Amino acid sequence: MSLTPDQFVNHVLVGDVRQRLGELPDACVDCVITSPPYWALRDYGHPDQIGAEPTVNDWVSQITAVCHELARVLVPHGALWLNVGDSYSRHPGEGAPRKSLLLGPARLAIQLTQAGWLLRSQVVWAKRNAMPSSVTDRLATTHEFVLFLTRQRRYFFNLDAIREPARTQTSARRSSRDHYPPREAAPTLGGGQSSRIDLNQGLSALKAAGLSSHPLGKNPGDVWRIATANYPAAHFASFPSELVRRPLLATCPQRVCTECRTPWRRATQMIDGRKLATGPLRSSCSHSGWRPGRVLDPFMGAGTVALAAEQYKRDWVGIELNPDYAALADERLAAWRAAQSKPA
Repeated sequence: MSLTPDQFVNHVLVGDVRQRLGELPDACVDCVITSPPYWALRDYGHPDQIGAEPTVNDWVSQITAVCHELARVLVPHGALWLNVGDSYSRHPGEGAPRKSLLLGPARLAIQLTQAGWLLRSQVVWAKRNAMPSSVTDRLATTHEFVLFLTRQRRYFFNLDAIREPARTQTSARRSSRDHYPPREAAPTLGGGQSSRIDLNQGLSALKAAGLSSHPLGKNPGDVWRIATANYPAAHFASFPSELVRRPLLATCPQRVCTECRTPWRRATQMIDGRKLATGPLRSSCSHSGWRPGRVLDPFMGAGTVALAAEQYKRDWVGIELNPDYAALADERLAAWRAAQSKPA
């Protein structure tokens, strides 16, 4: 029997993801953002834990099986973001010659695409403060991957929510946003100013005016330079909130229709001859009821995904094998909520 929303929304479900996922109803979450245990890296204190398989291919099979169940609980137009890292072989029996990269993320990506997932992007997380390495016969590893996957060719994706200020080529190296009002003021863009440009001319007009990007900012691309997390109390494998923010805002809608699960979107407006999605949120269906978008983290850890969800007014669902980590996530959330309730 499936859990009801009251039983799983904004709750951490303690237990093995391979069992607890089965308690969630079909198509109950709008996106999944998670970092599953890496192969042969850490002990999470469970005899049958993911990450302790004999070979990297066995690990790939376990993660793929979990993703099969994630496809069931994910809405058809939803997205899956997997933060995964690689490691080196210690023995040929692990899946590669000794001292060779195991290529775990690549093996996982291939198996997931063979299982029907679409790999839309392979993000490189370039760690700005990567751990020092004592290795002397190869380059230090300073990155991980984030696999962005969907189940169908058309899916919810809000690029405007994660656009970044574009840098111009001027000597002052000012942001292109210096030439535009902030997003919330976009409906008044250029209102009667003699210096405004015709945005219909596209990039040529932008470059001629000393701009280099879309008025709302540029696409952040697939190399994210983000520092690792530093949360002293806790889970030693927690990932940074910035690594959650972009996937969350891009693929977890602010509002979702409660009847047909259609995401609400911002209305487009004609501004200086160009359509920009800067208007109010609105439903594209005939229903009026809505709920916040809902993100699932099936390997919850210290609760970074839940914390980001609450900060950006989304609902969340967490699953965590280790009860100590689940308690830690609850403590972090309680502390954040208490801080929000204090008068400024």
